[in-house]
Amino acid sequence: MQNAETITKIARKDVSNSYRNYVLAMLTLVYVFNFIDRQVLIILQESIKKELHLSDTQLGMLSGLAFAIFYVTLAIPIARLADRTNRRNTVAVSLGIWSIMTATCGLARNFIQLLLARIGVGVGEAGGSPPAHAMISDYFPPEKRSTALSIYSSGLYFGVLIGFLMGGYLNQQLGWRTAFFVVGLPGIVFALLFYSTVKEPRQGATDSAVLPDEKPSLIDVLNRLLSSKTFVFLAIASALNVFCIYGLVNWAPSFLQRVHGLNSMQTGKLLGPVLGIGGGLGSFAGGLLTDRFAKNDKRLYLKIPAYAIILTVPCAVAGIFLHNTSLAVAGIGLCAGLQSVYLGPSIGVAHSLVPASMRALTSAVYFLVINLIGQGFGPPVVGFISDQLKPSLGAESLRWALSIIVPVALASAVLFFTTAKKFAAHLKLNG
Repeated sequence: MQNAETITKIARKDVSNSYRNYVLAMLTLVYVFNFIDRQVLIILQESIKKELHLSDTQLGMLSGLAFAIFYVTLAIPIARLADRTNRRNTVAVSLGIWSIMTATCGLARNFIQLLLARIGVGVGEAGGSPPAHAMISDYFPPEKRSTALSIYSSGLYFGVLIGFLMGGYLNQQLGWRTAFFVVGLPGIVFALLFYSTVKEPRQGATDSAVLPDEKPSLIDVLNRLLSSKTFVFLAIASALNVFCIYGLVNWAPSFLQRVHGLNSMQTGKLLGPVLGIGGGLGSFAGGLLTDRFAKNDKRLYLKIPAYAIILTVPCAVAGIFLHNTSLAVAGIGLCAGLQSVYLGPSIGVAHSLVPASMRALTSAVYFLVINLIGQGFGPPVVGFISDQLKPSLGAESLRWALSIIVPVALASAVLFFTTAKKFAAHLKLNG
């Protein structure tokens, strides 16, 4: 009878390296579409604000809580379904739905209609990342998983790059409504290509343990995660970092337009490359560095992100308070790159805490916490503070509202260091 290690080696040979990398590329492109459609609103929001007469708090709701609350709550049942059925199909259908709803945003005539369309985008995107994370963990063995997940996560920032560049140009030339149509509709075509060329992997194909025949219940998964101090601390630490990411990135275009006097096309040309390339490199570096240096000290999977987050503080201060536009943009780009280091290693750690049959749901619970706290409250809190300061500070109110990310980032770094200790204790206890 073959042992678990032999079975794992056979399973890994069932898929060629070229096809494994192709699947990773396709999943990463899906994530690119995810963030093009999610973040294009940000580069358009000043034009939307003027036409629909919105406040900063309402803009923060559109890109924050209203989107996040549906995105994160539906992610759990969808991930549960994906773990039990077919994750490839879940990703393809979700991509089609959020692409259609992005195009629908261009039809909105008031705040409520745009809010409902954005909720639709959130509903679609709820089925994107958790099944994708689980597929990647089944295509790539543990020693390569952090890098693979970081490559996938880099799609976030390339989506921001494309969304900002396209959105800024289209808004300036054709208006914000046309921009939503142009960026939304291609995702429908790509969903069909993804469905036709990507295969569903066998659960646990790259793990050394044999999967049990029965599927764990939702309560079993939640109990396992909530009883893990490593997971709880990891989720909270990540959530505070995501608060800073969305608080800065979602308001950076408005900040440059109001405080530095740029138009939407100029903003897209400057912010798109620095956020996209900087964030993408940071995300890739997070996986590469941790997979390389954490072989003998697993705590580095969480310490490296903590060091990176500490370095975001001076970069954020430079980006927010320097009056030279080029230096401010450079500071924002460096901040985004360092903020992105955490994601691949964090997902890899979270997946190491559970068996393969729980991974999609684990990602869903993890994303529920980080997006509900981070995306859900980051943009609205900054917008609310800006509205409160506006009577006394005018356009400068947004500058001071953005400064909230500095203390939150420091709190996140402290919690990542704490999580590293919890993870080491977990590994020692579980051999």
